[in-house]
Formats: sequence, structure tokens, C-alpha cells
Amino acid sequence: MTRESTTVNAAISPQCACSESEQLPEELNAITQAEIPQRNAGDQHPASSSSNAVPSFAPNAVSGGRSSATRFAAGAVTASEAPDTSTATGLVYALGVLGYDFGTEARRDSFKQLMPPSNQMPANPYDARQMVDYLTTNLAEARSLIWTLNIELTPVYAIEPVGAFARDVYEVLRFMLAGEIMAETDANYVQRVSIPGLLTGRTVKLFSGQVVPVIEPVNTRGMYGWKTNALVDSALKASAAAASASDEGAKIRETLEGFLNRVYYDLRNLGRTSRDRALNFSVTNAFQAAATFGNALVAGMQLDEISVDKSPFCRMDSDCWDVKLKFFDPENNSRAKRIYRYTVDVSDLIPVTMGEVRSWTSPD
Repeated sequence: MTRESTTVNAAISPQCACSESEQLPEELNAITQAEIPQRNAGDQHPASSSSNAVPSFAPNAVSGGRSSATRFAAGAVTASEAPDTSTATGLVYALGVLGYDFGTEARRDSFKQLMPPSNQMPANPYDARQMVDYLTTNLAEARSLIWTLNIELTPVYAIEPVGAFARDVYEVLRFMLAGEIMAETDANYVQRVSIPGLLTGRTVKLFSGQVVPVIEPVNTRGMYGWKTNALVDSALKASAAAASASDEGAKIRETLEGFLNRVYYDLRNLGRTSRDRALNFSVTNAFQAAATFGNALVAGMQLDEISVDKSPFCRMDSDCWDVKLKFFDPENNSRAKRIYRYTVDVSDLIPVTMGEVRSWTSPD
């Protein structure tokens, strides 16, 4: 799991790997030493404040010899530090589990004072059930929380709705959180969520001290709470084997749940690159079009792999990727594999599929 973190410009004195005869001239050494106290005081390096500066995540290579020291003194090369992608901007389409954080003890205690007791128990801001009940009647308080998108209990993004539809987004977040705390056997149980948004380049510090990047959902489009139980039931009803014996139906349900777990846990990513966004949306689309893949799963086939490749054909001003889902028969290796292919355009905030889902068989 990749954990985003911020870096602080540390004051690092330039070190020359050359011999004593190749040391800097006195006047150049004086310029270099004059810059270091400013950077120790927290001032930004001139190269980082310029509009034409190299991004902070670009590799900085400082070679030995006089030329590298000269460039350092001129301000063209910053001190060596770990790559930092927290200032990157762009589109994000990420999958995970919704959560919330307080950031500080004061913010947490403020919720504890404002929340009413629940079932003769004192208010507990960490109890998601109490928090959902409180937000149901006090939705404005949702803005005081740090909403997070988690992958395997690790926060990877802070979600900060802004704009005219911020209240609608907060309402969807509250609804998703309410679905996640339901029993796993409940029809409205939400197992995963998808969050599209804009990567702002800002970061926020959580209560644990972890620093995560901030994404801004523009509106509620593309925000889905996946109800696994409802998906399995709809896939069973759409298949010809839905009216089979109960033991056969249980086997089909197990196969469908295995497919969902495979795409949930084996394809984890941050949803930043075009390829990852196409991959995440392909999982979302597989959820929405479960009936399309239901026939292969009902036939006892299992998901082998999902591949994402740049599409050789695409409409103008688009970013198209071909997604292929390959299924195999675990009980018969000689049986031909079933392949489903469709194209995803990720040029917009919300990816879209192009054309219909195509299917064919393949020996490998």
C-alpha cells in the first residue's frame, strides 16, 4: 500500500566529492553559504517559487565537480530530497471504504459535547452508528469531519466536498457510511464505495499524524455504494439457473462473491493514472452489468485476469483504454476461456464505456 506523505525542505549543505584542488572559488562559496541560512529559516528556494520551476517530484541529480556546485549556487538545483507527489493535480477515480477523522483532540471533544447520549450510553464520536444518527439531524456538522477513503484500514485520501453541490455530496457520504455499518447479511449493506474527484494538491493531517492528499468531489455523479448482496441477488435472477435447487443457488452465490472479492482486493490502486482509473471503472461497470458476466459465473467459471491496454482507436480529445476480463473453468483446464472486452474513456471526471461489451472464447 502506498502511503502519501509530505516532505519538508531540509537544509542540506552541498558536499563536494572533488579533490582539494577543485574546491569552489571563495566568492562562489560565499554565495552558496549565504543561501543556506535562508533555507534554514524556512524560506522557499528560488527555483521552487518560480512559475517555470521544475515540479517537486522531478528527479534532482547533482553531479560531482565544479559545474554541479555552480548550478547549486545559481539556484537551478535544489537539495536532494525524497520525491513528493502531494502537490500533483488531476483526476481521481478511487475505490475503497468510507471513514471519518477528527484531526485534533479539540475537534473530537467538540463532537462529544454536541452529540446526545445514545441508548442511555454517553456520546461516543468514534461510534459510527451514533455519528450517523447525529448527522441525520445535523448534516451541517458533516463539514467539521475529515472524511477519508480507506484501503485496508489505511486512509489514502481526504474527501472535501466544495461548491454548490457540497451539501448533496455530504448527504451521499452520510448515506454510504450508514450502509457500511449495517449487518453483512443485510440487503442494504455497502461493502465498497467509488469516489471520483479532483486531486487538489493540498494535504490534511489526520489525528494519527498521517498526512493524506485531499480530493474534491464536484458533485454526486459517479459516487456509488456497492451493495454486494443486492448485486448477487440480481445476478441470480438474471441467470437461467436462478430457479435451480437451493444447493445449486448457494454454489452460484459463492462463485459471484468470489468474483467480487477478487476484483475488490486484488486490483487495489490509488486511481490516479489513466490506466488505474480505467481499471477501477471497469470494476464499477462489472458491478453495474453483473448480468452480462453472470452467465460465465453461473457456469462455474472464475475470473482469471483483468488486463488494461491503451486502445488503438479513440475519438478526438479522448483517453481510451481497452479492458479485458478473462474467465476460466477451474475444473476443466482444457476448456476454452471466455473473454469479455469493452472500451473505457477516462478523459472526463467520470469515465464512460464506449460501445457494447463484446465476448468470445480463447484457448489461452
